[in-house]
Amino acid sequence: MLTVLIAGLLLVPMALLMIMSIEQTFTNEAWSDTRQEVTAVAALIRAGQLPSVIVPVVPGVDVVQVVGADRHVIAASPAARRKVALSTIRPDPDEPIQDAQTCGDPEPGCMRLTALRVGAMPDSPVVYAGRRAPSTQSTGFVTIAVALQTGALIALVGWVSWRVSGQTLRPVDTIRRQLAQITFQDLSSRVPQPSGDDEVAKLARTANHTLDRLEHAVRVRRQFVTDASHELRTPLAGLRLQLEEARLHPRDIDLDHLLDHLLGDTARLQQIITDLLYLAGVDAEVAVMREPMDLAALVRSELKPRAARDRLPTELALRDGVVVRAVGHQLSRALANLLDNAQRHAEHTVRVEVCREGDSALLAVSDDGAGIAGPDREKIFERFTRLDAARSRDRGGTGLGLAITSDVVHAHGGTVEVGRSAAGGARFELRLPLAEAS
Repeated sequence: MLTVLIAGLLLVPMALLMIMSIEQTFTNEAWSDTRQEVTAVAALIRAGQLPSVIVPVVPGVDVVQVVGADRHVIAASPAARRKVALSTIRPDPDEPIQDAQTCGDPEPGCMRLTALRVGAMPDSPVVYAGRRAPSTQSTGFVTIAVALQTGALIALVGWVSWRVSGQTLRPVDTIRRQLAQITFQDLSSRVPQPSGDDEVAKLARTANHTLDRLEHAVRVRRQFVTDASHELRTPLAGLRLQLEEARLHPRDIDLDHLLDHLLGDTARLQQIITDLLYLAGVDAEVAVMREPMDLAALVRSELKPRAARDRLPTELALRDGVVVRAVGHQLSRALANLLDNAQRHAEHTVRVEVCREGDSALLAVSDDGAGIAGPDREKIFERFTRLDAARSRDRGGTGLGLAITSDVVHAHGGTVEVGRSAAGGARFELRLPLAEAS
């Protein structure tokens, strides 16, 4: 329907212009003929050769009169004999020729008429020459013909548009039906993807890519829920077991030893829940709370309170003036996680570096421990990942520290990678976009 409306809005004005153009063409042609005829008759008058019966020389112009100043018909063509003057028009000497249209006389009917004043004298005769307006050239006939053609063209455009739009939108309807059948419980289905590179094919590819990302996100979330449930269940089971044993054998329980274990398991539960809540709020804070921050100053601020409790010294290679836009406490938490990880696994020393690298800021934390094997370098950033006994619960980790670091860095538009340090241990490299100079 919209296509037909647009076609009508375009074609109707074109049809009106066509009618006006055709009418003007017919009019100009008729007056061109009548002008030729009056010019020829005026030449005869000036030469003194005007006959009483005028024989028109221009085909189609059969009504010719020569009328004196007193409105008396001096000479006429056979079709105009015994008729009063064809018109009352009498051109001025300054504009001796004039065109007009008249329909006042039933016979010969509507005519295109030209009047020519032969001379400038007051008693100069006027030559009239007229041409009938044939019915095939009438406005009504032209209007009907063009209107019929315009209506047929609009109908044709509408039909072709309906067929083409139907063929084009059929794959879209198929995609819509397939998307309607996909549920959160089963995201494995994909929409049919037409061949080619048109807009429908691009839509199908985009929909499938979106479904791929959604399926991956849901799978990761489900795995995370499963892992979190498992991690929370272990200390809860320990708490329940110890409390039930104390209830069954109250006289055999060392109260201080029991309370120490209960507090330890409770602290672990509290740490896991705290880390989970922290992960949930990373993206929201980054969107609204970022501010300029010098990475060298951040490292010094983080290391100052740790000096007394860290078991190994920390070497620094810091370049001042490396500024990023970040949420301060989040970046501090990410750095603290890397420092804790390095302190746990280093043999003799930990090294922290800050510098510029192209259009990015580089923050690197290295140790001289056993390092991380190549196949495991991606896994360590997954939640609740522990690679071996050296990274077990006994060393105090929840399995979320490096996951928090990864989420914080990615939320700030950066990357985090792990490789081998110069001392043979692990080297964690954080790259963040430099803050734009104000």
